Formats: sequence, C-alpha cells, structure tokens
Amino acid sequence: MNGTGHDERLRRWRMVLGGGEADGTGCSLTGTDAAMDGALAALYGRGAGSGTDPRTSGGRNRSAGLGGSAPSVARWLGDIRTYFPTSVVQVMQRDAIDRLGLSTLLLEPEMLEAVEADVHLVGTLLSLDKAMPETTRETARAVVRKVVDDLEKRLATRTRATLTGALDRSARVSRPRHRDIDWDRTIRANLKNYLPEYGTVVPERLIGYGRAAQSVKKEVVLCIDQSGSMAASVVYASVFGAVLASMRSIATRLVVFDTAVVDLTDQLDDPVDVLFGTQLGGGTDINRALAYCQSRITRPADTVVVLISDLYEGGIRDEMLKRVAAMKAAGVQFVALLALSDEGAPAYDREHAAALAALGAPAFACTPDLFPEVMAAAIEKRPLPVPDTAAPR
Repeated sequence: MNGTGHDERLRRWRMVLGGGEADGTGCSLTGTDAAMDGALAALYGRGAGSGTDPRTSGGRNRSAGLGGSAPSVARWLGDIRTYFPTSVVQVMQRDAIDRLGLSTLLLEPEMLEAVEADVHLVGTLLSLDKAMPETTRETARAVVRKVVDDLEKRLATRTRATLTGALDRSARVSRPRHRDIDWDRTIRANLKNYLPEYGTVVPERLIGYGRAAQSVKKEVVLCIDQSGSMAASVVYASVFGAVLASMRSIATRLVVFDTAVVDLTDQLDDPVDVLFGTQLGGGTDINRALAYCQSRITRPADTVVVLISDLYEGGIRDEMLKRVAAMKAAGVQFVALLALSDEGAPAYDREHAAALAALGAPAFACTPDLFPEVMAAAIEKRPLPVPDTAAPR
C-alpha cells in the first residue's frame, strides 16, 4: 500500500474511533475533518451533554457536548447540515433529541427554523403541542405543513391510482366491453375450450372489470392509536386519510384514540389540522375505539376498517377480540397494522397479534409505500400482501 492509501485508511479509522489515547491511529485531524469530528463528538462523545460547545472541541476527542444553550445547538445544527447529507442530518437530529433531551429547545421559533424537518420531528412537535407558546405555534405549523406537503406529493398519486383500479375491479361483470375484459381470468375460465388444432382458446364466457360509478362508495375507517410510540404512524395515517377523503368513491372516517376516542373526520380536508387535533401520549383503550368505529359502520360488506396500533391494550382484551370477530362476521374487511412507517420491526403485543391472526386478521407492520397495495387488496377482498416480517399467524 502506498503512503497516500495508508494515510487515508488511518484517517478513516480515526474518524470512526473518535480519537483519544485508545484509538491507536496516531492520526490528527485538521480543517473539515476536525469540524466533522467535533460535530459527531458533541452528540456521541463520552461526555456528550456536558455543556461543552462542539465548535471548541477542535476534533481532539469525543468528550464534547451540546449543552442546553439554544445558540450552541443552533450552531451545531448548521454545522451538521454543512458536513452531512440530509438523511444523516435527520438521524443525528433525532438522536440529539432522544439522547440529550433537547425537546424543549424546539419550542423556540429560531430553533425550528434551523432544523431539518422530517416525520420524526413532526412527531416530537405534536408531543410538545400543549406546552408550545403562541410565539412558536405558527412556526411549528409551517414545519409540519412542509413535511405533510412533501408526503402528499410522494404518496397521493400512486394511492389514488391504485385504489381507483381496485374499486373498478371490485365490480366484476359478465358482459364487459372489450376494453374492460380481464383476459387472465377469462382465459383461465375457458381453458376447457382450448382447440389444439388452432392453438387457441374459445372464450365462451367473458369476465371483465366493472366501472365503479361515482355514487358507489366504499367506506374506510382509519382507527389510529395515538400513544407516544405511534407518532410516525399518526403522521402517515393522517396524510393517507386526507388522500382517501379526496376520492369521491370512498367515504373516509378518521378516528384517533388513547383512553378516549376522538373523531377527526370533519378535519380531513387538511391533514395539518388533523395532526394538531391529536394528542400523543397517554394510555390505550383499543376496545373503546373499535366500539366507536363499529357503531359508525352502515354498510359492513362495503367497509374496510384499518386499526393502526402496537396492540398494547389497556382496555378489555376479550371484548376487543369479540368486536373484531363480529365485524368480520358481518362482512367488514379488517386490517391490523402494527405500524405505518419506514421504521424497522416495531415493538408490539405478540399475544394480541396472534389472537387477531387466529380470527383471520394478521397483524403486520406496513411501510407507506406498501399501504396502497394493502388497501387495494382489502377493497377487492383478496389476501393482503403481508410482509415476511409479519407477526406470527
């Protein structure tokens, strides 16, 4: 290995190990490398949180900290946005909030203007809503609005296209127009009419898609657990709720719950209003929430109920399961999502998940990109696209 390659390898190891007597590299950092190391040291160093300004650490060791000073944190936020890509910045912000207790600093407008907005930041702001001073509230709404608008741009078009197709396909007809013929089903239904001498199938019976009339509606009920661990799911579900509510062929209801139940359907035209109508934290009473949703169902055979919860039930477990069984027996398509987020496998009540699976309602975590497919399958009453990482059935 030439000298340049050896030096680069030492530099990389030095950045990973963080300096100090134990790193063994004997490599010192200067310039941008030292500044990056200082930003990392402030958050992940041995003395992180001790009050030392990251900009004075000089990259010499990992013993700095962000302290409780808003100017110090604001400078650090500016540094990490300079040195790291957005995806890394969002992770570091999240770690700073979790590790160093910086949530209260987000109540200051100048801090909110400095952070990189993402779903997790929105969840943190919602949890702080009641403590938020009026001087910060408009800035917080602007931050939430930016994240929501970005999510809608990403998710809305595909969701509408997928569900419109599912609604059309859910109305099968036996005498379709040529453009509406479902050729896969038609061929399978007429295989007995295969003529080998001509190498073709005679389609005695055509199967096609019906076109869902604008007046024909499916009913979708989103029942969302707003306990603290479900923050990202609440954000995504609110965006999807607004998208579904914009489709004339779907009647959408959005219900959030902890130990109480709140119906936010009348705010679905603006997901930001929905989000600020939630109250993250508190207990969980799934049974009470499902009782409310059940009481609002008027056409069970045309209804999809989506429960988004980690299933840690504080209410009456047996009653909850009886309600799910009763809804399914009446023809309701019941979907249980342990999370609606981009995160990995969530923590959840495995006993309750297994009990729901035994009722024919497998519980699984769902990414936002998969959610339209899940809803399309529920609307068409076909098996759900359950990921391999789903709860045991």
